Amino acid sequence: MSNTELAKGVYWVGAVDWDVRDFHGYSTYRGTTYNAFLIVDEKVTLVDTVKRSHMGDLVRHIKAIIDPAKIDYLIVNHVEMDHSGSLPEIIELIKPEKVFCSPMGHKAMLDHFHQDDWPFEIVKSGSEISLGQRTLQFLETRMLHWPDSMFTYLKEDGILFSSDAFGQHYATSERFDDQVPMSEVMEECGKYYANILYLFSPLVQKLLKSVADMNLDIKMIAPDHGIIWRSNMSMILEAYQKWSSGVCTEKALVIYDTMWHSTETMAKSVAAGLEEAGVSCELINLRYNHRSDVMTKVLNAKAIVLGSPTLNNGVLPRMAGFLMYMRGLKPLNKLGAAFGSYGWSGESVKYLNTAMEEMNITLVEEGFRHKYVPDAASLEECMAIGIRVGKAVKEAMAD
Repeated sequence: MSNTELAKGVYWVGAVDWDVRDFHGYSTYRGTTYNAFLIVDEKVTLVDTVKRSHMGDLVRHIKAIIDPAKIDYLIVNHVEMDHSGSLPEIIELIKPEKVFCSPMGHKAMLDHFHQDDWPFEIVKSGSEISLGQRTLQFLETRMLHWPDSMFTYLKEDGILFSSDAFGQHYATSERFDDQVPMSEVMEECGKYYANILYLFSPLVQKLLKSVADMNLDIKMIAPDHGIIWRSNMSMILEAYQKWSSGVCTEKALVIYDTMWHSTETMAKSVAAGLEEAGVSCELINLRYNHRSDVMTKVLNAKAIVLGSPTLNNGVLPRMAGFLMYMRGLKPLNKLGAAFGSYGWSGESVKYLNTAMEEMNITLVEEGFRHKYVPDAASLEECMAIGIRVGKAVKEAMAD
Protein backbone atom coordinates (compact mmCIF):
# COMPACT_ATOMS: atom_id res chain seq x y z
CA MET A 1 0.00 0.00 0.00
CA SER A 2 1.38 3.39 -0.98
CA ASN A 3 1.88 6.38 1.27
CA THR A 4 -1.27 7.94 -0.17
CA GLU A 5 -3.58 4.88 -0.02
CA LEU A 6 -5.93 4.85 2.98
CA ALA A 7 -7.49 1.51 2.03
CA LYS A 8 -7.74 -0.52 -1.15
CA GLY A 9 -9.14 1.86 -3.74
CA VAL A 10 -9.20 4.87 -1.38
CA TYR A 11 -6.54 7.51 -2.00
CA TRP A 12 -5.30 10.86 -0.71
CA VAL A 13 -5.18 13.28 -3.66
CA GLY A 14 -4.82 16.59 -1.84
CA ALA A 15 -2.14 19.26 -1.79
CA VAL A 16 0.59 20.37 0.61
CA ASP A 17 1.00 24.09 1.21
CA TRP A 18 4.54 24.45 2.55
CA ASP A 19 4.56 28.23 2.42
CA VAL A 20 1.37 29.53 4.08
CA ARG A 21 2.17 31.42 7.29
CA ASP A 22 -1.11 33.20 7.97
CA PHE A 23 -4.56 31.62 7.91
CA HIS A 24 -7.09 34.45 8.32
CA GLY A 25 -5.16 35.89 11.24
CA TYR A 26 -3.87 32.61 12.69
CA SER A 27 -0.14 31.93 12.37
CA THR A 28 0.75 28.71 10.54
CA TYR A 29 4.49 28.30 11.04
CA ARG A 30 4.39 24.67 9.89
CA GLY A 31 2.31 25.27 6.77
CA THR A 32 -0.76 23.15 6.07
CA THR A 33 -2.34 20.59 3.77
CA TYR A 34 -5.61 20.69 1.86
CA ASN A 35 -6.72 17.08 1.95
CA ALA A 36 -8.98 15.56 -0.69
CA PHE A 37 -9.77 11.88 -1.20
CA LEU A 38 -10.60 9.67 -4.16
CA ILE A 39 -12.71 6.49 -3.85
CA VAL A 40 -12.47 4.19 -6.85
CA ASP A 41 -15.65 2.08 -7.03
CA GLU A 42 -18.47 1.57 -9.52
CA LYS A 43 -19.20 5.22 -8.87
CA VAL A 44 -15.84 6.95 -8.65
CA THR A 45 -16.09 9.61 -5.94
CA LEU A 46 -14.03 12.65 -5.02
CA VAL A 47 -14.37 13.77 -1.39
CA ASP A 48 -13.60 17.49 -1.10
CA THR A 49 -11.34 19.64 -3.25
CA VAL A 50 -8.56 22.11 -2.45
CA LYS A 51 -7.68 25.78 -2.35
CA ARG A 52 -7.76 27.26 -5.85
CA SER A 53 -4.03 28.05 -5.79
CA HIS A 54 -3.28 24.32 -5.39
CA MET A 55 -5.74 22.89 -7.91
CA GLY A 56 -2.89 21.74 -10.14
CA ASP A 57 -1.64 19.42 -7.41
CA LEU A 58 -5.12 17.94 -6.93
CA VAL A 59 -5.54 17.25 -10.65
CA ARG A 60 -2.04 15.79 -10.94
CA HIS A 61 -2.67 13.41 -8.05
CA ILE A 62 -6.01 12.31 -9.49
CA LYS A 63 -4.49 11.72 -12.91
CA ALA A 64 -1.87 9.44 -11.37
CA ILE A 65 -4.75 7.13 -10.38
CA ILE A 66 -7.56 7.65 -12.87
CA ASP A 67 -8.75 9.90 -15.69
CA PRO A 68 -10.55 12.79 -13.90
CA ALA A 69 -13.39 12.52 -16.44
CA LYS A 70 -14.26 9.13 -14.91
CA ILE A 71 -15.22 10.70 -11.57
CA ASP A 72 -18.99 10.33 -11.10
CA TYR A 73 -19.67 11.90 -7.71
CA LEU A 74 -18.30 14.89 -5.83
CA ILE A 75 -18.77 15.23 -2.05
CA VAL A 76 -18.52 18.76 -0.60
CA ASN A 77 -18.18 18.48 3.17
CA HIS A 78 -17.39 22.16 3.68
CA VAL A 79 -17.64 25.23 1.43
CA GLU A 80 -14.89 27.40 2.94
CA MET A 81 -12.54 28.48 0.18
CA ASP A 82 -9.50 26.50 1.34
CA HIS A 83 -11.58 23.41 0.43
CA SER A 84 -13.87 24.69 -2.31
CA GLY A 85 -11.86 27.40 -4.06
CA SER A 86 -11.18 25.11 -7.00
CA LEU A 87 -14.77 23.79 -7.25
CA PRO A 88 -15.81 25.63 -10.45
CA GLU A 89 -12.76 24.41 -12.37
CA ILE A 90 -13.01 20.87 -10.96
CA ILE A 91 -16.71 20.59 -11.79
CA GLU A 92 -15.99 21.83 -15.29
CA LEU A 93 -13.20 19.25 -15.61
CA ILE A 94 -14.93 16.17 -14.24
CA LYS A 95 -18.58 17.03 -15.04
CA PRO A 96 -19.93 14.96 -12.13
CA GLU A 97 -23.33 13.26 -12.21
CA LYS A 98 -24.01 14.57 -8.71
CA VAL A 99 -22.57 17.03 -6.21
CA PHE A 100 -23.49 15.94 -2.69
CA CYS A 101 -23.75 18.51 0.09
CA SER A 102 -25.73 19.39 3.21
CA PRO A 103 -28.79 21.68 2.95
CA MET A 104 -26.70 24.58 4.25
CA GLY A 105 -23.87 23.52 1.94
CA HIS A 106 -26.21 23.93 -1.01
CA LYS A 107 -27.07 27.47 0.09
CA ALA A 108 -23.42 28.29 0.72
CA MET A 109 -22.35 27.10 -2.73
CA LEU A 110 -25.04 29.17 -4.38
CA ASP A 111 -23.89 32.20 -2.38
CA HIS A 112 -20.23 31.59 -3.25
CA PHE A 113 -20.37 30.45 -6.86
CA HIS A 114 -23.86 31.43 -8.15
CA GLN A 115 -24.18 28.22 -10.18
CA ASP A 116 -27.71 26.90 -9.75
CA ASP A 117 -27.26 24.52 -12.68
CA TRP A 118 -24.75 22.28 -10.88
CA PRO A 119 -26.16 18.77 -10.27
CA PHE A 120 -26.74 19.23 -6.54
CA GLU A 121 -27.92 16.32 -4.40
CA ILE A 122 -28.80 17.45 -0.87
CA VAL A 123 -28.16 14.98 1.94
CA LYS A 124 -28.96 15.12 5.66
CA SER A 125 -27.77 13.29 8.76
CA GLY A 126 -28.35 9.57 8.27
CA SER A 127 -28.58 9.76 4.48
CA GLU A 128 -26.68 7.04 2.62
CA ILE A 129 -25.58 6.51 -0.96
CA SER A 130 -24.17 3.41 -2.60
CA LEU A 131 -21.01 3.61 -4.69
CA GLY A 132 -21.29 -0.04 -5.74
CA GLN A 133 -19.19 -2.10 -3.35
CA ARG A 134 -19.11 0.69 -0.78
CA THR A 135 -21.58 2.91 1.07
CA LEU A 136 -21.25 6.52 2.20
CA GLN A 137 -23.21 7.83 5.19
CA PHE A 138 -23.53 11.52 6.06
CA LEU A 139 -23.66 13.42 9.34
CA GLU A 140 -24.42 17.14 9.44
CA THR A 141 -22.09 19.02 11.81
CA ARG A 142 -23.55 22.52 11.71
CA MET A 143 -21.27 25.27 13.04
CA LEU A 144 -18.27 22.97 13.28
CA HIS A 145 -17.16 25.28 12.16
CA TRP A 146 -19.48 26.66 9.43
CA PRO A 147 -23.25 26.13 9.05
CA ASP A 148 -22.65 23.91 5.99
CA SER A 149 -20.15 21.49 7.57
CA MET A 150 -20.74 17.75 7.49
CA PHE A 151 -18.90 14.45 7.92
CA THR A 152 -18.86 11.62 5.39
CA TYR A 153 -18.39 8.04 6.63
CA LEU A 154 -17.19 5.23 4.36
CA LYS A 155 -18.89 2.31 6.07
CA GLU A 156 -17.09 -0.72 4.66
CA ASP A 157 -13.62 0.68 5.36
CA GLY A 158 -14.47 2.52 8.58
CA ILE A 159 -13.07 5.85 7.33
CA LEU A 160 -14.54 9.06 8.69
CA PHE A 161 -13.90 12.03 6.40
CA SER A 162 -14.20 14.67 9.13
CA SER A 163 -13.84 17.97 7.25
CA ASP A 164 -12.17 20.51 9.57
CA ALA A 165 -12.68 18.54 12.79
CA PHE A 166 -9.63 16.70 14.21
CA GLY A 167 -7.34 18.52 11.79
CA GLN A 168 -4.25 20.63 12.18
CA HIS A 169 -2.23 23.04 10.07
CA TYR A 170 0.78 20.84 9.45
CA ALA A 171 2.62 20.46 6.14
CA THR A 172 4.32 17.11 5.66
CA SER A 173 5.18 14.63 2.92
CA GLU A 174 3.86 11.89 5.21
CA ARG A 175 0.12 11.24 5.34
CA PHE A 176 -0.47 9.32 8.58
CA ASP A 177 -0.15 9.98 12.29
CA ASP A 178 2.25 7.11 12.93
CA GLN A 179 4.73 8.54 10.41
CA VAL A 180 5.33 11.90 12.14
CA PRO A 181 6.28 13.14 15.65
CA MET A 182 3.07 13.07 17.68
CA SER A 183 4.30 15.88 19.93
CA GLU A 184 4.31 18.23 16.92
CA VAL A 185 0.95 16.98 15.67
CA MET A 186 -0.77 17.40 19.04
CA GLU A 187 0.73 20.87 19.46
CA GLU A 188 -0.80 21.88 16.13
CA CYS A 189 -4.10 20.15 16.97
CA GLY A 190 -4.32 22.19 20.17
CA LYS A 191 -3.57 25.37 18.27
CA TYR A 192 -6.20 24.53 15.66
CA TYR A 193 -8.82 23.84 18.31
CA ALA A 194 -7.97 26.96 20.34
CA ASN A 195 -8.16 29.30 17.33
CA ILE A 196 -10.95 27.79 15.24
CA LEU A 197 -13.19 25.47 17.25
CA TYR A 198 -12.90 26.76 20.83
CA LEU A 199 -16.04 28.90 20.68
CA PHE A 200 -18.00 25.89 19.44
CA SER A 201 -17.02 23.69 22.39
CA PRO A 202 -20.65 22.95 23.44
CA LEU A 203 -21.32 21.74 19.88
CA VAL A 204 -18.15 19.65 19.93
CA GLN A 205 -19.48 17.94 23.06
CA LYS A 206 -22.74 17.16 21.23
CA LEU A 207 -20.85 15.96 18.18
CA LEU A 208 -18.71 13.54 20.18
CA LYS A 209 -21.86 12.14 21.77
CA SER A 210 -23.62 11.87 18.40
CA VAL A 211 -20.70 9.96 16.89
CA ALA A 212 -20.62 7.65 19.92
CA ASP A 213 -24.39 7.08 19.71
CA MET A 214 -24.10 6.15 16.03
CA ASN A 215 -21.78 3.32 17.08
CA LEU A 216 -19.65 3.72 13.99
CA ASP A 217 -16.78 1.31 13.52
CA ILE A 218 -14.20 4.02 12.90
CA LYS A 219 -10.83 2.67 11.82
CA MET A 220 -9.46 5.94 10.45
CA ILE A 221 -10.22 9.66 10.71
CA ALA A 222 -9.32 11.70 7.63
CA PRO A 223 -9.60 15.47 8.23
CA ASP A 224 -9.25 18.16 5.60
CA HIS A 225 -6.03 19.55 7.13
CA GLY A 226 -2.91 17.76 8.28
CA ILE A 227 -2.30 14.09 8.92
CA ILE A 228 -4.77 11.19 8.81
CA TRP A 229 -5.45 9.35 12.09
CA ARG A 230 -5.05 5.57 11.95
CA SER A 231 -2.95 4.60 15.00
CA ASN A 232 -3.67 7.33 17.57
CA MET A 233 -7.37 8.07 17.16
CA SER A 234 -7.97 7.73 20.90
CA MET A 235 -5.42 10.50 21.51
CA ILE A 236 -7.22 13.10 19.40
CA LEU A 237 -10.70 12.04 20.57
CA GLU A 238 -9.63 12.31 24.22
CA ALA A 239 -8.05 15.69 23.54
CA TYR A 240 -11.28 17.00 21.95
CA GLN A 241 -13.24 15.71 24.92
CA LYS A 242 -10.90 17.53 27.31
CA TRP A 243 -10.71 20.79 25.35
CA SER A 244 -14.45 21.00 24.71
CA SER A 245 -15.31 20.40 28.38
CA GLY A 246 -12.93 23.11 29.64
CA VAL A 247 -10.44 20.88 31.44
CA CYS A 248 -7.45 23.00 32.50
CA THR A 249 -4.00 22.45 33.94
CA GLU A 250 -2.66 24.06 37.10
CA LYS A 251 -1.10 26.91 35.20
CA ALA A 252 -1.47 30.70 34.97
CA LEU A 253 -0.59 33.08 32.16
CA VAL A 254 0.51 36.65 32.77
CA ILE A 255 -0.37 38.33 29.48
CA TYR A 256 0.65 41.96 29.13
CA ASP A 257 1.74 44.86 26.99
CA THR A 258 3.89 47.70 28.23
CA MET A 259 4.74 51.24 27.23
CA TRP A 260 7.77 52.33 29.30
CA HIS A 261 8.34 49.02 31.14
CA SER A 262 6.39 49.88 34.30
CA THR A 263 3.63 47.35 33.53
CA GLU A 264 6.31 44.85 32.51
CA THR A 265 7.99 45.25 35.92
CA MET A 266 4.61 44.69 37.59
CA ALA A 267 4.05 41.59 35.43
CA LYS A 268 7.28 40.05 36.64
CA SER A 269 6.22 40.55 40.26
CA VAL A 270 2.83 38.96 39.57
CA ALA A 271 4.64 35.98 38.04
CA ALA A 272 6.91 35.77 41.10
CA GLY A 273 3.81 35.59 43.29
CA LEU A 274 2.35 32.76 41.21
CA GLU A 275 5.60 30.85 41.54
CA GLU A 276 5.57 31.52 45.30
CA ALA A 277 2.11 29.95 45.43
CA GLY A 278 3.44 26.88 43.67
CA VAL A 279 1.60 27.43 40.39
CA SER A 280 3.30 27.09 37.02
CA CYS A 281 3.21 30.37 35.13
CA GLU A 282 4.30 31.93 31.87
CA LEU A 283 5.00 35.58 31.09
CA ILE A 284 3.66 36.58 27.68
CA ASN A 285 4.50 39.95 26.18
CA LEU A 286 2.01 40.69 23.40
CA ARG A 287 4.65 42.68 21.55
CA TYR A 288 6.54 39.46 20.81
CA ASN A 289 3.86 36.77 20.78
CA HIS A 290 1.26 36.21 18.07
CA ARG A 291 -2.33 36.22 19.29
CA SER A 292 -2.98 32.71 17.95
CA ASP A 293 0.00 31.33 19.86
CA VAL A 294 -1.26 33.05 23.03
CA MET A 295 -4.73 31.55 22.55
CA THR A 296 -3.16 28.11 22.25
CA LYS A 297 -1.71 28.58 25.73
CA VAL A 298 -5.01 29.97 27.03
CA LEU A 299 -6.72 26.72 26.02
CA ASN A 300 -5.10 24.73 28.83
CA ALA A 301 -4.33 27.41 31.46
CA LYS A 302 -6.59 27.82 34.49
CA ALA A 303 -5.87 31.51 35.14
CA ILE A 304 -5.28 34.55 32.96
CA VAL A 305 -3.76 37.66 34.54
CA LEU A 306 -3.89 40.63 32.19
CA GLY A 307 -1.74 43.75 32.38
CA SER A 308 -1.74 46.98 30.41
CA PRO A 309 -0.96 50.65 31.00
CA THR A 310 -3.72 53.14 30.32
CA LEU A 311 -3.76 54.76 26.89
CA ASN A 312 -6.51 57.16 25.81
CA ASN A 313 -8.74 56.00 28.66
CA GLY A 314 -8.34 52.38 27.60
CA VAL A 315 -5.57 49.86 26.99
CA LEU A 316 -2.71 49.57 24.51
CA PRO A 317 -3.79 48.57 20.98
CA ARG A 318 -2.18 45.12 21.10
CA MET A 319 -4.05 44.29 24.29
CA ALA A 320 -7.30 45.66 22.86
CA GLY A 321 -6.83 43.50 19.76
CA PHE A 322 -6.06 40.42 21.81
CA LEU A 323 -9.13 40.95 24.01
CA MET A 324 -11.34 41.18 20.92
CA TYR A 325 -9.77 38.01 19.50
CA MET A 326 -10.09 36.06 22.77
CA ARG A 327 -13.66 37.26 23.35
CA GLY A 328 -14.71 35.78 20.02
CA LEU A 329 -13.24 32.39 20.94
CA LYS A 330 -15.10 32.20 24.30
CA PRO A 331 -12.51 30.68 26.66
CA LEU A 332 -13.90 28.15 29.13
CA ASN A 333 -13.56 27.76 32.89
CA LYS A 334 -10.96 30.48 33.61
CA LEU A 335 -9.96 32.62 36.59
CA GLY A 336 -8.69 36.14 36.02
CA ALA A 337 -7.16 39.30 37.46
CA ALA A 338 -5.79 42.58 36.10
CA PHE A 339 -3.07 45.13 36.78
CA GLY A 340 -1.42 48.08 35.09
CA SER A 341 0.37 51.40 35.39
CA TYR A 342 -1.07 54.76 34.45
CA GLY A 343 -0.19 58.44 34.23
CA TRP A 344 -3.28 60.52 35.05
CA SER A 345 -6.57 58.69 34.38
CA GLY A 346 -5.95 54.98 35.00
CA GLU A 347 -8.89 53.18 33.36
CA SER A 348 -6.98 50.14 32.04
CA VAL A 349 -7.64 47.80 34.98
CA LYS A 350 -11.36 48.52 34.91
CA TYR A 351 -11.33 48.00 31.13
CA LEU A 352 -9.58 44.63 31.53
CA ASN A 353 -11.93 43.52 34.29
CA THR A 354 -14.99 44.40 32.24
CA ALA A 355 -13.63 42.51 29.25
CA MET A 356 -12.99 39.41 31.36
CA GLU A 357 -16.42 39.57 32.95
CA GLU A 358 -17.97 39.71 29.49
CA MET A 359 -16.08 36.49 28.71
CA ASN A 360 -17.40 34.82 31.88
CA ILE A 361 -13.91 34.71 33.36
CA THR A 362 -14.21 34.59 37.16
CA LEU A 363 -12.30 37.51 38.67
CA VAL A 364 -10.24 36.60 41.71
CA GLU A 365 -10.09 40.27 42.79
CA GLU A 366 -10.63 43.82 41.56
CA GLY A 367 -7.05 44.20 40.38
CA PHE A 368 -4.32 46.73 41.03
CA ARG A 369 -3.03 49.88 39.34
CA HIS A 370 -0.07 52.13 40.10
CA LYS A 371 0.74 55.64 38.96
CA TYR A 372 3.83 55.85 36.75
CA VAL A 373 6.86 53.80 37.90
CA PRO A 374 6.09 51.12 40.51
CA ASP A 375 7.86 51.36 43.85
CA ALA A 376 8.75 48.55 46.24
CA ALA A 377 5.36 48.64 47.94
CA SER A 378 3.42 48.38 44.67
CA LEU A 379 5.60 45.51 43.48
CA GLU A 380 4.87 43.71 46.75
CA GLU A 381 1.17 44.17 46.02
CA CYS A 382 1.66 42.75 42.53
CA MET A 383 3.38 39.74 44.04
CA ALA A 384 0.48 39.41 46.46
CA ILE A 385 -1.91 39.36 43.47
CA GLY A 386 0.08 36.49 42.02
CA ILE A 387 -0.09 34.62 45.32
CA ARG A 388 -3.85 35.12 45.63
CA VAL A 389 -4.46 34.03 42.05
CA GLY A 390 -2.18 31.04 42.60
CA LYS A 391 -4.12 29.99 45.69
CA ALA A 392 -7.39 30.36 43.79
CA VAL A 393 -6.02 28.16 41.02
CA LYS A 394 -5.01 25.46 43.49
CA GLU A 395 -8.40 25.57 45.19
CA ALA A 396 -10.23 25.36 41.88
CA MET A 397 -8.10 22.46 40.66
CA ALA A 398 -8.69 20.60 43.93
CA ASP A 399 -12.49 20.74 43.55
